[in-house]
Amino acid sequence: MQLLIKLTALLVSVFFSVTAFTQQSGFPYSMQGHWKGKLQWFKAGQKQEVSMQLIVEPADSQNTWHWKIIYGDSSTDNRPYKLILKDSAAGHWVIDENNGIILDQFYIGYRLLGSFTILNNTITSSYYLEGDKLITEFISTSKNVLYTTGKGTEDVPAVDTYSVKSYQKAILVKIKK
Repeated sequence: MQLLIKLTALLVSVFFSVTAFTQQSGFPYSMQGHWKGKLQWFKAGQKQEVSMQLIVEPADSQNTWHWKIIYGDSSTDNRPYKLILKDSAAGHWVIDENNGIILDQFYIGYRLLGSFTILNNTITSSYYLEGDKLITEFISTSKNVLYTTGKGTEDVPAVDTYSVKSYQKAILVKIKK
């Protein structure tokens, strides 16, 4: 009986240790830190580059993180957002811009993915780790249909296409403190 109690206690202890480690090493813990690099912005025939930082750290509230994006220096374009968990089973998060704008995000396939439309442009975003780097990508497409092709039948459905306006990519490295 003593042995059974000790084994049960050991198994419970191991279970909670593994669970705590998994929670601490999964998203957003895996992206926690101060990241810095260059954002490249490509438009047809053009390329711009700007420095970018992303600071991801726990906030005071449970399931809420600081998600601060800085373009240029901190006085140029500093965006102190919040990342908030909505539904852990669905991987549903939101980025609260603290101005009434809330962007739905989904953690799928080890990426934080989102899509939203503003001023007739739909922007799809992706944040993910690749080794020791954090990659961010943004694709901007026109909200308006460029062409509809196909027959509109069950065998050949109608397909809408959209004009791609720009692509942005940043490779960020963690700043050691």
